[in-house]
Amino acid sequence: MEGVKKLHIVREIWLQSVLAIILDDGSETKLYPLTKRISKGAIPIAANYRLIDIVVSNCINSNIIRIYALTQFNSTSLYSHLSRAYSNIGLGKDGFIEILTACQSPEEQGWFKGNADAVRRWLWVLKDHPVEEFLVLSSHHIYEMDYAKLIKGHRDSRADITVAVSCNRRNNNPSYDFLIQNHRKKFLEVKHAPDMDEDKFAAVIAKIDNLVPISYTIRIFMHGMQIGISTKEEVCGARSMGIFVIKRDMMIKLLEKVLPKANDFRSEVIQGAISMGLKVHAYMFDGQWEDIETIEAFYHANIESARRTSHGFNFHDRNSPIYTMPHCLPPTVVTNALIRGSIIGDGCILRRCKITDSVIGMRTYIGEEAVIEDSVIMGSDFYQTDVQWSWTKLQGFNVPVGIGEQTHIRRAIIDKNARIGRNVRIVNTHGVQECDREAHGYIISGGIVVVLSNAVIPDGSML
Repeated sequence: MEGVKKLHIVREIWLQSVLAIILDDGSETKLYPLTKRISKGAIPIAANYRLIDIVVSNCINSNIIRIYALTQFNSTSLYSHLSRAYSNIGLGKDGFIEILTACQSPEEQGWFKGNADAVRRWLWVLKDHPVEEFLVLSSHHIYEMDYAKLIKGHRDSRADITVAVSCNRRNNNPSYDFLIQNHRKKFLEVKHAPDMDEDKFAAVIAKIDNLVPISYTIRIFMHGMQIGISTKEEVCGARSMGIFVIKRDMMIKLLEKVLPKANDFRSEVIQGAISMGLKVHAYMFDGQWEDIETIEAFYHANIESARRTSHGFNFHDRNSPIYTMPHCLPPTVVTNALIRGSIIGDGCILRRCKITDSVIGMRTYIGEEAVIEDSVIMGSDFYQTDVQWSWTKLQGFNVPVGIGEQTHIRRAIIDKNARIGRNVRIVNTHGVQECDREAHGYIISGGIVVVLSNAVIPDGSML
């Protein structure tokens, strides 16, 4: 026991030389309208959490308690959540989580142009920390990782930069980069376009063969041990996760002197480091990993967590708990409701309804005889009192916050504070795949109906 305790202390001191930088975005349209008023990391998930809670919890569980979150768009909600949820992080151990928002200065009067530019503009803050490495993370990924193993692999290989890669076949999105190393141990990078079809994909593989005529491997460190990969199928499965460890001095040198105009880490900084001949290695992550970059990815991540499938993220792991803001809400009230395979958030009021394979967010009200199937209900930020309801009716809204009686919702996402009336059918009867009806309070993306935040869907509507 004494030896284990000493190892834990050594690990804790060792990880204090790492500063985590969480990059939060929101400019991309693939998650719109969920990011209309909030950034990616602030999107609610699994009823009680926000997306950024997962990566912050990974840091805490890995004993990395010095964290900066850099935001570029719609930072208000994320700032409020992080400041309330993690005010006591690393209590007594010099731990903190601070939010650095997009800003202007006398020297730089324009807004941030990308994640690398955001880090460059805040280097004057980051340089105050005498750490050895920066651990750069994304706010909208779902995975469980012990960052200590990633950092150990980075230090054991004596690399300048170590990029985490995933061979998770389920995430075979061709928009990601593949890190290839030829027989001369020089890294090459092949960039895949988001709309790449099979013929274009085959052409890329042929390009790899031309670049590396003899043999090729991805230089991968799994738990500190190097392994080689030499088949095209395996190479095509190894994708950059957008997570990397970089030496502190190297980050400062690259952003300030070598690549002062670079705006993006993946396409410019990492590629530039490879072209310069720096030691850029890869670390294999063999666990489940999901990048929530589209409406479909967000929907499936929620539904699979509710169904507890093998692909679903486990929010109930006692060894790696997911932390969030204490909500201080009353228990959920269930009145003769039938619930199967679902996640129910705090403070809900569920009348005699039927809920199947769904996620029900905090403070959700569901009326009598309503049916919710395969759907994500974000919940509400408040309970509607009689006074608020009277005021709402004066504003011309005759639909209260929540889901009305005898309403049927299937394969849909209902954003926060939406008002769904009585006898409404949100079932996409005609199987529409894409539809922009934002002016009417909803869109359809990939066949999934998304009702906007604060939208009002009148009684008897059919979507």
